[in-house]
Amino acid sequence: MQPVIEAKGLGIEFYRSRRRQLSLREIVFKGRNTAPRDTFWALKDVSFTVNKGEAVGLVGGNGGGKSTLLKMIAGTLIPDEGSVKVRGGVAPLIELTGGFLSELSGRDNVYLAAGLHGLNNEQIDERYDEIVDFAGPQVRSAMDQSFRHYSSGMKVRLAFGLITTLDQPVVLVDEVLAVGDRSFRERCYERMENMLAGGKTLFLVSHSEGDLKRFADRGLYLKSGRLVGDGPITEVLDQYRAETEGP
Repeated sequence: MQPVIEAKGLGIEFYRSRRRQLSLREIVFKGRNTAPRDTFWALKDVSFTVNKGEAVGLVGGNGGGKSTLLKMIAGTLIPDEGSVKVRGGVAPLIELTGGFLSELSGRDNVYLAAGLHGLNNEQIDERYDEIVDFAGPQVRSAMDQSFRHYSSGMKVRLAFGLITTLDQPVVLVDEVLAVGDRSFRERCYERMENMLAGGKTLFLVSHSEGDLKRFADRGLYLKSGRLVGDGPITEVLDQYRAETEGP
């Protein structure tokens, strides 16, 4: 069986800061920007495979490359080196409300975002009540209001309800479970467990060891953009703690 996710020598380079604008003199006499090229590799030489049904937790400190890797798997970032191949569609629980338009109503955003993920109107009609019920009564009462008037919690609840009803085999989760009140988190946990029980493949970024141990069997440890650990989640968490906490 082929892996669901296959990364080979994956790397991406970012600028540390915006380069200064070309001056008129440089344009005329040099035709190029002579500002120093100050860059860093957010990911470098990252290789791994993930099989169908695996639950993988990404471990590492801030700036280690975890969110960048998720965005590359989702296809929203293009690598400068290597490649990442995903066999099947992706349900990205990252930057949840990024595809929602503030001037549209909640209802219109559901149809727009679900349509962009490949659902037709009939399929959206069938799932609409499930999506809104998950988001809760406060969101349901505001579905015909402009999305810009929603609180941040309402926006996340609606987006989470939408994304988790998709039929995509790969689910990417970036700190979403830290959002919202306790009741909402418990509903998120239940929805995540149901997705895993249904055979979906999970990639989870979280600073919560409890969440990582609850949902992930395997861990990938990213440090300064490089993959330095790959194994059972408990062992990878031990490795991370030993390197960050010291003796």
